[in-house]
Amino acid sequence: MNKKERYEYVLDHFRNSSPDVTTELHFGSTFQLLVATLLSAQCTDKRINQVTPELFRAYPDAKAMAQAEVFEVFEYIKSVSYPNSKARHLVEMSQMLVENFDGEVPDERSKLEKLPGVGRKTANVVQAVAFGRPTMAVDTHVFRVSHRLGLVSKSANNPLLVEKELMKNIPVDLISKAHHWLILHGRYVCTSQHPKCDECDFNDICPKQMVGSKLSATRQNKTKASAT
Repeated sequence: MNKKERYEYVLDHFRNSSPDVTTELHFGSTFQLLVATLLSAQCTDKRINQVTPELFRAYPDAKAMAQAEVFEVFEYIKSVSYPNSKARHLVEMSQMLVENFDGEVPDERSKLEKLPGVGRKTANVVQAVAFGRPTMAVDTHVFRVSHRLGLVSKSANNPLLVEKELMKNIPVDLISKAHHWLILHGRYVCTSQHPKCDECDFNDICPKQMVGSKLSATRQNKTKASAT
């Protein structure tokens, strides 16, 4: 199976099994999506969805959050990863939205990336989910699954290179959905340490390129231990 056939196989499966896929984050506006996505860095969507209802009740939009003190926002998000820096970023981001964009979230990546705490991945998520742009946000799940399934080359050793290779090979109309397909597959099936290969619909065609993953490290350690 060559790379083109591999992409077609994987995308056809996802298109048939999950045609209406979207983010698992809960939000009621583009601003709330931006906040939730920023908070989700190094944290699970489940945890973020537990935190954001109260946060959004207190600060439903950028104008409200821009008037908050960092310590006040911290109290709502203290159970997520890196709450101190994220609380500061949320307040500063909201202030910039109010000052530069009349409280509205811009739809251009370059403008999004100027916001405190917003990097390329977060900007791509907002562009895809809120504005329907064909962008590919590469998180740890997308990075891992893309390599394991043989969708990207081994030389694609950072998120930007993975993003470029995926964008090159996935049809434009499927890019934003493919982002979610790969994330969810990595989150529930092709997990980091204990992938559920027996439950995977790609088990027969998967090259299982585990090099560099936590799983491969675990197997190597076991092999060394048994040899001594």
